[in-house]
Amino acid sequence: MHALSIPTWVVHITSVVEWIAAIWFIWQYAAVSGLTAWRTLSFAMLPALVSAMCACTWHFFDNADALAWLVTLQAAMTVVGNCTVCLAAWWIWRQARLANPS
Repeated sequence: MHALSIPTWVVHITSVVEWIAAIWFIWQYAAVSGLTAWRTLSFAMLPALVSAMCACTWHFFDNADALAWLVTLQAAMTVVGNCTVCLAAWWIWRQARLANPS
């Protein structure tokens, strides 16, 4: 746990908590508004959460060489997460256009 300073740990941990809160708030927005397409964004954000948790886990164990595979998993989940969030945004846009054709 000595690989990062305390302020850096605070940033890492609060970022994960913030991401979890964002997922929950988006899910609640979908429920309250009735715009269920927004739920896809909540699911699409999960790979990025996994990515963040990989980083925290690797740093927690002092960047151990035995856990170097977490870096690869983190990178992969970042790419997957960026793609899924992009697709979710497209899905929300598409559903909005279908609901309100102009």
